[in-house]
Amino acid sequence: MNKRTTYADAGVNINAADETLRRVQGAIRATHGPSVLRGLADFGGMFALGQGYHDPVLVSGTDGVGTKLKIAFVLDKHDTVGQDLVAMNVDDIVCMGARPLFFLDYLGIGKLRQETATQIIEGVAAACARAGCALLGGELAELPGMYADGEYDLVGFAVGIVEREQIVDGSEIRPDDVVLGLASSGLHSNGYSLARKALLEMAGYRLDQHIQELGCSLGEELLKPTRLYCQDLVPLLGQGTQPSSLGQPKGIAHITGGGWYDNIARLLPAGMNAQLDSAAVPVPPVFTMIQTAAQVQTDEMYRTFNMGLGMAIVLAPEDVDEWTQALTAAGQQCFVIGTIGTGAESVQLRF
Repeated sequence: MNKRTTYADAGVNINAADETLRRVQGAIRATHGPSVLRGLADFGGMFALGQGYHDPVLVSGTDGVGTKLKIAFVLDKHDTVGQDLVAMNVDDIVCMGARPLFFLDYLGIGKLRQETATQIIEGVAAACARAGCALLGGELAELPGMYADGEYDLVGFAVGIVEREQIVDGSEIRPDDVVLGLASSGLHSNGYSLARKALLEMAGYRLDQHIQELGCSLGEELLKPTRLYCQDLVPLLGQGTQPSSLGQPKGIAHITGGGWYDNIARLLPAGMNAQLDSAAVPVPPVFTMIQTAAQVQTDEMYRTFNMGLGMAIVLAPEDVDEWTQALTAAGQQCFVIGTIGTGAESVQLRF
């Protein structure tokens, strides 16, 4: 009699996937509050908005971690990329003034290794807890032949809420408004294709090599998780349980792909520009290493990387001191990096 073929013979182990999800249930449920509803089928996550909103608007976003995952593969270290995933999404929607409500993740993996998947999902859950949103659901897909052995892809989806009258969209930005910057924790999750080429291929560094100016190994630096800003911004925006006494920001930019130029330009009404001073933000050493190794023009560095700037907030001049004090008290490092003016060139960057 011929042997009967099973799904496991084709490379998909349903039992291993079920066991992985059982392992992480505690971490996932720890992010759930009374707004998360459960049903008998649970083919989809359910979240009750409840009362207390006047004219709520839902804000959504999706993003991934990108080729930073290549570093995690080589080092077989997967406990930080979950925070990268959450931060890339929730810190995008907070730019609209939104409080994140819930998060969903997609993990596609060639061959399921339970320990790897557990590290990833527990990292996602821990970052959701810090961001104040529920990990409402997700997909763990074992896809033999789609990814090389030991590799995976990681994508996230965030949904938040903001009162219509409190939406931050840049439309109120005016000349003489001030641009306040918040420090990044390093590369975050952008520019890794160039970073890997410069540091690993062109300069010949090893990931396990200790770099004196970094104070750690190159691999540790490259896997530093993306900083979560929303946990500090949401209470100050008045989207938490208490209204804010601070003036409303006129624009917020998450400095991700496109660097200073593209992300800050997205905030500006027609005919206005941002006049920024690059020297106002200390540049972490990893960026200098990349620029030196690959001989990258300075202008290109600021168009590709965050260069030490994780968030930019446009404020009325009279609101800058209070916002600086509140953010500093929350543990953020702040810099006044420029002002708003008029002109055709949307971002003018002084070096």
